Amino acid sequence: MTRPASPVGNATTRLPPVDLAPLRRHRRRRVLVQVAALAATAFMVTPLYLITLSAFSTRDALNSFPKSFLPRDVTTSTVTRFLDTTGVLESFRTSLIVGLQTLVLSLVIGAPAGYAVARWVFRGRDLYQIGLLLIRALPIAVLAVPLSVIFLEINLYDTTYGVALVHTGLALPTTVLITASVFVSVPHDLEEAALLFGCTRAGAFRRVVLPMALPGVAASSIFTFVLSWNEVFAAGVLTLRDRTLPALMLSQLSQSGLDYRFAGGFAMVVPSLVFIAIMRRYLLNMWGSTIR
Repeated sequence: MTRPASPVGNATTRLPPVDLAPLRRHRRRRVLVQVAALAATAFMVTPLYLITLSAFSTRDALNSFPKSFLPRDVTTSTVTRFLDTTGVLESFRTSLIVGLQTLVLSLVIGAPAGYAVARWVFRGRDLYQIGLLLIRALPIAVLAVPLSVIFLEINLYDTTYGVALVHTGLALPTTVLITASVFVSVPHDLEEAALLFGCTRAGAFRRVVLPMALPGVAASSIFTFVLSWNEVFAAGVLTLRDRTLPALMLSQLSQSGLDYRFAGGFAMVVPSLVFIAIMRRYLLNMWGSTIR
């Protein structure tokens, strides 16, 4: 005997139509973000490419018009002549020394100051942060003559230490603000746990807080080194013989040809890019480990 078919089993279940508009909008936004990122990258990379192309071109290629956008007549003679110019290698070494001294001083002074701003509420805290921004906005040209007089009196004129002190003063406001914003994001409970286990305040800062704030320290170090490497006014005013590479190039710019200028621009860009690449890789790794 056969059973009648169940009406429920024969009924077809119809699902409501899926709205694909949010997915399309999400894809369009992703495409727009990628196009904007590519455009910004091309805007920043194109000058670097042109400087590199000109630095490794012959004099005839530099003087030709219109210039080729592709490498042609590649040679290292332009860069070699620039490096063989009197005082270039010494100025290159001086720039490295000044940049590293500025980096160490700004981190040794700025990181604890940023920690204090992030962890403690004290009278005049907001005015202190505003004062940091005002110091950063103060043009260095206003301080050129007073600094020269002071450095002559204390025997810091025409020394790498004097230039590093000025660069540290220029970089400290940003270092303090960057590290303070990162120290705020470090959980306070971890620091309290370290204090409960017997660490002092300095020990908790060194063993717990500082390792977790290394991404901000890396970001401030990038800014500090690039600022010190590219700064030209203070280095030009406060030095005569022991000059940094930007100050030396500025003093010889009016008497040099195109090959010297492009080779000097290439020599100025490469160390900053190498330092940024190293710290960026470290920065991204530290952010990943912090997020995890």
